[in-house]
Amino acid sequence: MSKKAEALAEGLGLGFDDLLGLRFAANVFLAATIVWFTLQAVGDHNAIWAIASMIAAAEPLPEEARRLFKSRLINVAVGCAVGFLFLVLGSGRERMIPVALAVTVLISTFVVRVKTMWRQAPITACIVIAAGLAGGSATVGIERGLHKVAEVLFGCTVGLSVSWLMSKVWLVRRPEQRIGAS
Repeated sequence: MSKKAEALAEGLGLGFDDLLGLRFAANVFLAATIVWFTLQAVGDHNAIWAIASMIAAAEPLPEEARRLFKSRLINVAVGCAVGFLFLVLGSGRERMIPVALAVTVLISTFVVRVKTMWRQAPITACIVIAAGLAGGSATVGIERGLHKVAEVLFGCTVGLSVSWLMSKVWLVRRPEQRIGAS
């Protein structure tokens, strides 16, 4: 399939980056379908966090997708922990959000030091804290926060899996790799 696809791409004047763009579109289509219908089947009718995370993890280059997944997972854990801590200690006060986000950034940048996806840590903390504030209690917030974080992790896992699978089904090689492989 890859050789035929490469011949077709060459005939159409498509380069390596064009093919990656097409594979990314295919990855997103497949992964979004999986995420959307799976969550619908289990009664989760608001899949926005899972879809957004899936898009970030559906990277067409599987090595990059793995790196992003690992970085996202670490920073989600940091954001989740700090969000829960501030949700419990902050007693549901909105004014705690800026402090919690700043603390999350400091922990992510100075302690954890996984720069890739480090923005995910304060985003996750905000998701957790906002869920608590909307729910009116720390207990409800923790439950909703865990649900949102589970959606993020599910979306990332599906995106990574589709990226890996598509890299096996549809090999996209750089032109110099095609010449050496022929």
